[in-house]
Amino acid sequence: MNILITGAKGFVGKNLAEALKNIRDGKDKTRPELKIDEIYLYDVESAPEGLDVFCEKADFVFNLAGVNRPENNDEFYEGNFGFASKLLDNLKKHSNTCPVMLSSSIQATLLGRYAGSDYGKSKKAGEDLFFEYGQIESAKVLVYRFPNVFGKWCRPNYNSAVATFCNNIANDLPIQVNDRNTLLELVYIDDIVTEMLDALEGKEHHCEFDGVDTVLCENGRFCAVPVTHKVTLGEIVDLLESFKAQPKSLFVPEISEGSFAKKLYSTYLSYLPKDKVSFELKMNVDARGSFTELLKTEKCGQFSINISKPGITKGQHWHHSKWEFFIVVSGKGLIQMRKIGTDEVLDFYVSGDKIEAVHMLPGYTHNIINLSETENLVTVMWANESFDPNHPDTFFEPV
Repeated sequence: MNILITGAKGFVGKNLAEALKNIRDGKDKTRPELKIDEIYLYDVESAPEGLDVFCEKADFVFNLAGVNRPENNDEFYEGNFGFASKLLDNLKKHSNTCPVMLSSSIQATLLGRYAGSDYGKSKKAGEDLFFEYGQIESAKVLVYRFPNVFGKWCRPNYNSAVATFCNNIANDLPIQVNDRNTLLELVYIDDIVTEMLDALEGKEHHCEFDGVDTVLCENGRFCAVPVTHKVTLGEIVDLLESFKAQPKSLFVPEISEGSFAKKLYSTYLSYLPKDKVSFELKMNVDARGSFTELLKTEKCGQFSINISKPGITKGQHWHHSKWEFFIVVSGKGLIQMRKIGTDEVLDFYVSGDKIEAVHMLPGYTHNIINLSETENLVTVMWANESFDPNHPDTFFEPV
């Protein structure tokens, strides 16, 4: 399959192109039925004659070209309607009726705050042109009205508030929020790319519109990404500020699979400057070695790393309810546990040569001993709750 992407250097185009290259080159094996031969990338800087060649050979066209921030409103129609017309004329010239996707905008509804928008009018004109082309040429046309798009590689201070907020907060620049309660509908770039790949396989999602609201339906005239997120500006800013504070607080917000927070965190990280990519951790150092907290979570405890010098014993305490995993990743050691009120000791010989996790059981006093005379013992530790100095649930007692 030969695929043409117009607007290939834009935000969506770049992400889609890289995903297609990974499939073509065998790096992404999640879609074994999708066979990609050539990927034609066309942008405003491309030689015009190249479009004619690509339109002759393409088996699928993603038309992502468009104008968002022109110097004058006439450029809306030239970039959004004029180019669409040129693209379709080239396809007709070669009698190529391959499927064609159009990247439109929710602003094409021309409803609510989008009423009277020249950008929306130009997008609506492009939609009408594509639908008419599909009827006349009996070609499959997929028209997507995207809401606000966010994700890596999106240009800040252009047409995405999320990109601007991520960039500015990551780089200690000011942001302006006029109304924290402003509600946005957002779609994540990876969800768009997933839908585009579905479309290549003939599995696109269809919809109609109830005003500006997308209503998924099997026989809808339009197409849609099935996953979007409705969040307020205030919620976005609060999440971003918590991400920014993470190197100091060590707290990672809840980022469940598919959640907006998880997608926003990935987006935020892509804007970090070099001097923030790494950050120091506080090492609590004494004659025995060191103990360093790595990460804390809101609901799933915390991670730490413990380094014990040769011959050192650490621990010698127990907990009522707290429990832990000890995972030795370097060196050789002995973990001992004894149930409070008994004399029986459980011994676990551990080594970085055979990594395993050992439970520290509630109600058992425990320790960890470095058996080496020359090497440090390095242990990754996970506790089911973050340490609370007001309620430490930790009581000294030798094993």
